[in-house]
Amino acid sequence: MVIKAIDAAMLQKMFLAGAKNIEAKKEYINELNVFPVPDGDTGTNMTLTILSAAKEVAAIENPTMDSLSKAISSGSLRGARGNSGVILSQLFRGFTRGLKGVEEITVPVMAEAFGKAVETAYKAVMKPKEGTILTVAKGGADKAAELSGKVEDIKEFCKEVLSYMEYVLSQTPEMLPVLKEAGVVDSGGQGLLTVLQGGYDVLLGKEIDFEAIKAEPVKAVASTMNSSEVSTADIKFGYCTEFIIMLEKTFTMDDELHFKDFLENLGDSIVVVADEEVVKVHVHTNDPGLAIQKALTYGALTSMKIDNMRQEHNEKVIREEERRIAQEKETKKEEIATNQQKKPFGFISVSVGEGLSEIFRGLGVDYLIEGGQTMNPSTADMLDAIAKVHAETIFILPNNKNIILAAEQAAELTEDKEIIVIPTKTIPQGITALVNFMEEKSAKENADNMTSEIENVKSGQVTYAVRDTSIDGKEIHVDDIMGIGEKGIETVGQDIEQTTLDLLDTMLNEDSELVSIFYGEGVTEKDADAIAEKLSEKYPDTEVEVQFGGQPIYYYILSVE
Repeated sequence: MVIKAIDAAMLQKMFLAGAKNIEAKKEYINELNVFPVPDGDTGTNMTLTILSAAKEVAAIENPTMDSLSKAISSGSLRGARGNSGVILSQLFRGFTRGLKGVEEITVPVMAEAFGKAVETAYKAVMKPKEGTILTVAKGGADKAAELSGKVEDIKEFCKEVLSYMEYVLSQTPEMLPVLKEAGVVDSGGQGLLTVLQGGYDVLLGKEIDFEAIKAEPVKAVASTMNSSEVSTADIKFGYCTEFIIMLEKTFTMDDELHFKDFLENLGDSIVVVADEEVVKVHVHTNDPGLAIQKALTYGALTSMKIDNMRQEHNEKVIREEERRIAQEKETKKEEIATNQQKKPFGFISVSVGEGLSEIFRGLGVDYLIEGGQTMNPSTADMLDAIAKVHAETIFILPNNKNIILAAEQAAELTEDKEIIVIPTKTIPQGITALVNFMEEKSAKENADNMTSEIENVKSGQVTYAVRDTSIDGKEIHVDDIMGIGEKGIETVGQDIEQTTLDLLDTMLNEDSELVSIFYGEGVTEKDADAIAEKLSEKYPDTEVEVQFGGQPIYYYILSVE
């Protein structure tokens, strides 16, 4: 059946179907991220962005083009997370502008809306890069313009536009060498195509279940129970024990089953992964010695790690109580501030990890937004923070290159305060920016100075790989340790300490004066001190300081000035 026009009710269904489609495929899109780090989040960011709008769209009982356009534009703008989410929101914003004043969408209307979508998105990005979601969107807009006036059937129009966008997406590795080396297409482009394909399915008559979108969103939390409500007596097995067996004889399937049975008698949370040369072991037990003795019958051991979970639990309870007290103080400060005259300057910073948050508070940050790699804060989160800071001029420190666009979008939506986004791409840059703020200078002078000073700090991060890949000329395998510098992955190894030292070697030179090592939640102060000691021996003229960061995912965040 030929469809010559789409009414508001059909557009509503198409938009919701697009949201459902990307929600279902977000993990696949996440896996297309070039860097094999455990925070690939393009699919997640785009999904949360469109779901923010979908909740508003689904709530409209008798939709009109105007009411849908407002819900799509406003909902996605406020819910935008990460660069991919912000660009998607701008595409929606431009598209809905093309629907202004129309009651139904014909091919010419849709083609014009496509064009406005791409125009708006390109304007939102300071330095557009080809081979990305923007390129795929532009390909669709170009094909739409070509078909306008030649095709009347919207189904045929959408089929040809989507087909061409698929082709453009397939060419993105030819435009960005890093995609070609990793053997993937652009994740943002794939996300956009996934949204549009969901909408096209509705045109084809496919039934879509929209109930999940209409439901209230559930906040993702690791546990509904506070650590302080859990007694250490509830921790049945007290030692998290990990090691690798370097096999000295054949480890058969029967050996593996026998070893697993042995470990099951000792504890729980058992993982035994074997290949021809090594066996990786993880077990929670009250007697790690027995597990080690048994393992030694198969070969030598390496990468041994035993953590006292009861002690860690007690320390976590103490930290949570300290955080609760700090939050109460922040709340009281906010209540007092709202009753006072606005102060000249205020600061909002994105942070992750208890130690880093405490550092930012000590440097004068008024409001901390919890977020970062695994969960980029949305534009709405930024706007909420802005509303709570009682200052005439507010500096925002995103501290992550994937959060800068959301911060800038929040600044554009704020009318009653001057918002200045300092484009900090890392935690060390955020700290440096704050250190160089001077109360006696104007907002512009401070913005210029802070932006200039962040260029003088080098940042590095150490984490692990979540998949096999090839990037920056390096072969990387699952669980490899990676040292990531400002130009990409600099070092790869199997040992956290050595890989960290290798990364620092790439960051230091004769002008380096200070190295700051922020250790994460999975690292002990003793481990960090050992790195600092070796670094001081090698670079005696450089000061080295160690601080607790508490960040997840990254063993170390490094700063060199």
